[in-house]
Amino acid sequence: MEKNLVPSHVAIIMDGNGRWAKQRGLARTQGHEEGLRAAKRIVLAARLEGISFLSLYTFSTENWKRTAQEVGFLMSLIRIHLVKELDFYREHKIRIVHSGDRSGLPPEVLTEIDRAVEDTKNHRELTVNLAINYGGRDEILRAIHRILSGLDSAAEAVRALSESTIALNLDHPEIPDPDLIIRTGGEMRLSNYLLWQSAYSELYFSPKYWPDFTPEDLHAALVDYAHRERRFGDAR
Repeated sequence: MEKNLVPSHVAIIMDGNGRWAKQRGLARTQGHEEGLRAAKRIVLAARLEGISFLSLYTFSTENWKRTAQEVGFLMSLIRIHLVKELDFYREHKIRIVHSGDRSGLPPEVLTEIDRAVEDTKNHRELTVNLAINYGGRDEILRAIHRILSGLDSAAEAVRALSESTIALNLDHPEIPDPDLIIRTGGEMRLSNYLLWQSAYSELYFSPKYWPDFTPEDLHAALVDYAHRERRFGDAR
């Protein structure tokens, strides 16, 4: 594929781990383990495709509603993955960043997130943005809180709030808006993901459950994207 047709930023809603497991008579935890293996394959495929930024919806602010057992397993899985796969990110020159509310995460998970972020901060082949304890509405609200922090009056707040100041106070303003958002699992909604940034993103829905999503499926999504005409509200 021609380089100018490859999206700079692809964001993925990795949906269907639980249903994949149920379909096979397995525990939901086994679905999450397979989903993690799929994520590693897709990260490497994204690098080879020439994508610059890959955002992965890893754990949402709504996922806390799941059972304590499943939440605990997911937190442990994230922590162990960051420990075990740090050499993988080093080898492939992949930078890790985190989006989401840090205040709600267990200290041991934050420790490994921070370690991976610091260790890979100079890598430039691909930036992987892990959305952990992330919600689009929550990110916008936290951005507004950052802007208003320290202001003394409503008049100051009115002057301070604008599209540009909100964008600059999101979790990673240096990452461009996603060109393409992929959702697996057959559902067709954004589920509170990158709400501010997705205003003009192209959307691609795959019926495959996330553990079955392959590098070939990613390539198919990129080919589909390459044939779309993006107008950003223009009448062309």
